[in-house]
Amino acid sequence: MADPQHLRPASRRPSGHGGPSGHGGHWRRDLVELAALFTAVTVTDLAAKTIVGGPHGAGLLAASALVLVCTAGLHAWWSRRRVPAQEAPAAPPVVADTALWRLRTTVRERPGALAALCTSLAGLRVDVLTLQTLPLGPGDLAAGPDGGAERPETADHTVDELLVRAPATVDAPELRRAVTAAGGRHVLVEEADAHELVDGTTRALELAVRIAHDSAELPPALRRLLGRCTIRAEAAAPATGGAPPERPGDRNAFTPRRLRLADPSGGVLVVERPHAPFTPGEYARARALVALDRRLGRRLPAEAWPATARDGGELVLRRADGRDLPAVRELHARCSRQTLAERYHAPVADPGRYLGGLLSPHVGRTVVAQDRSGRPVAVGHLLWDGEETEVALLVEDAWQGRGVGGALLRRLVRIAGESGCAVVYAVTSPANVAMIAAMRGLGLPLTREDRDGAVVLTVRPAGARASAP
Repeated sequence: MADPQHLRPASRRPSGHGGPSGHGGHWRRDLVELAALFTAVTVTDLAAKTIVGGPHGAGLLAASALVLVCTAGLHAWWSRRRVPAQEAPAAPPVVADTALWRLRTTVRERPGALAALCTSLAGLRVDVLTLQTLPLGPGDLAAGPDGGAERPETADHTVDELLVRAPATVDAPELRRAVTAAGGRHVLVEEADAHELVDGTTRALELAVRIAHDSAELPPALRRLLGRCTIRAEAAAPATGGAPPERPGDRNAFTPRRLRLADPSGGVLVVERPHAPFTPGEYARARALVALDRRLGRRLPAEAWPATARDGGELVLRRADGRDLPAVRELHARCSRQTLAERYHAPVADPGRYLGGLLSPHVGRTVVAQDRSGRPVAVGHLLWDGEETEVALLVEDAWQGRGVGGALLRRLVRIAGESGCAVVYAVTSPANVAMIAAMRGLGLPLTREDRDGAVVLTVRPAGARASAP
């Protein structure tokens, strides 16, 4: 066994003839210092006696003291002037205005691909805050947006999703060019906010909490999970030939450009994203959110907002769903044909057959205005339409012209903004001056477009984020 002494570090004590303790070196140094001190005292005493004994001894001593004081002061002043620049306190750095962006791109899976992407972004002084990489299989890019062949892919690819902070002077086209120059394909650039400064697991849990609170949050949650995409609801195909009832999971399907998810309310939710392929991981997460919604059943928060008509009539605005179908049917029955035609843009013989779908929480949001007796006098819908949202109102004839439609519209647009909808539009006829006035009364920038005899009015809810394809 090795001697433990061999494992000790080498001694840092100075070498000398005094042995291991070094005491011999210490006493010789002390003697030298004492001798120097006595010599200085003797010389000082002789000099003082010589000067004092002279004719001007006291004056010479005072002048010497003054010269010493002035010399010390001059030395201190000069030392302060010659402080090195690096020792001076640094000024606080000037932080330029920045913006958060969400980038998504498909890159070839090879060594250095991610480094090339980050280097290209660094050229624009872009800081990568979070990064998520989702693998793609060799054939996941083979299908085009319409299901046809795009081009054969032989190498594996990955989908990189980045949250970056860029100088305010850098815009979406510059970011897209930088990503493309690094080999990125199917590039998506979206504005982001501080709420997205979380990891993927935290974001998924937050979306699950939103769904647990309100079943109508499923489509907005899928959009936040999958990025910019279109979501629409399709009715379930009727069973034929005595076939056994279809299980919800049988309606699920995955392709790179389209997801089909069994709608807990019946039918199928179709999710499409032509600009970037879906990944198996995204499909699994989306399926899990839908399964959670199915497991919890329909949930509607007990939200209500008081309102007042122009003539002082008291109203209450509240959320509605399929359980309000009988009352909403009665509201339609009390409306004139002209009012129904303005709402549905054409004469409608039986509007009740559409109401079941309109009241579905996965089609959009519904808000009713009810009087003091609890009877609905108006109903408004937010309808998810791809990446945009349509708003539609129906006000009972006896309550028209009393500000009910405006109060309902303001609440719906606010709900749209809270759900992350970037654009809200209304389609009406040029003769429907009440709807046009209500849209203008929102106080938001309004875009009007006349199309095929109809008027399309578009606004962007407060706080809505823009996206760039």
